[in-house]
Amino acid sequence: MSDIRYPSCAGRTAVVTGATGGLGLATALGLARHGAEVIVTGRNAEKGREALATIERAVPQARLRFEGLDLASLASIARFTERMEGQPIHILVNNAGVMAPPQRRSTQDGFELQFGTNHLGHFALTGRLLPSLIAGQAHIVTVASLAAWKGEIPLDDLNSTESYKRFARYRQSKLANLLFSLELHRRARAMNAPLHVRAAHPGWSTSAIITNSAALGLSRSPVGRVLSLVQDRLGNGLFRLMGQDVTAGAEPLLHAALSPQAQDGGYYGPQGSGERRGPPGPAILPPVAMGLSLSQNLWQASENMTGVRFDWETLA
Repeated sequence: MSDIRYPSCAGRTAVVTGATGGLGLATALGLARHGAEVIVTGRNAEKGREALATIERAVPQARLRFEGLDLASLASIARFTERMEGQPIHILVNNAGVMAPPQRRSTQDGFELQFGTNHLGHFALTGRLLPSLIAGQAHIVTVASLAAWKGEIPLDDLNSTESYKRFARYRQSKLANLLFSLELHRRARAMNAPLHVRAAHPGWSTSAIITNSAALGLSRSPVGRVLSLVQDRLGNGLFRLMGQDVTAGAEPLLHAALSPQAQDGGYYGPQGSGERRGPPGPAILPPVAMGLSLSQNLWQASENMTGVRFDWETLA
């Protein structure tokens, strides 16, 4: 458990996506420790019950509930946001993610799975939750990655219909997460919306994203299953050796959401060598993330693909 303390979140409601394991669960636990009522979201209800039990063992007084949410389904996102109508949300952590399945897979709406889940799902979720977020004067934290440094945004092939290189598409999705956060901050500020938008990355952190993504790529053959499991263990082993565990990896996310030192439009990560591990603090933006035209073009493309628009005018 981290020794870092933040102001009390008593009376505040937090939504964490992908919170049934890994970084999401560690973040939900951290928010519960600081008094927030935490809505744990995920695709699997049984894993949701296990996550609630894990948090309750550590924080017996925690106020929690599980809500089903599949970021790879625009219909699931719409149903979730309908259930949230009229409830102020004070903290939103856009964390859920898929990492590098060996074969190209699609969301329920036909998007490439990584871009569709990691970016488009969170874009649609945040847009649909906008009234609740405005009502709660929310802190919105979107989880990026060091992988964003090598990311590219192929605006003419965002859905990887022409080619699929799994790690290139993962880097694309994480750069998109960062661009989304920066552009959301700019738009919220231009509209004088009471939102506090930040981004964060966990450094090199062991996470269920590796295990879950290996499972997505499991072949039907025994050899394929063995290769996927070996890949998973090697990946987690490397991250343990040179990085940090999920509790430490969640600290930049909590810092961005809760620290009085965190600034709107900021980006946060570990402060050690290469930002791979260490206590949380300001992270360095990749140069490609600083271009306004790229983030604006991505925003427009995301609106077109999801059909979700941030209706600022009706909230003024």
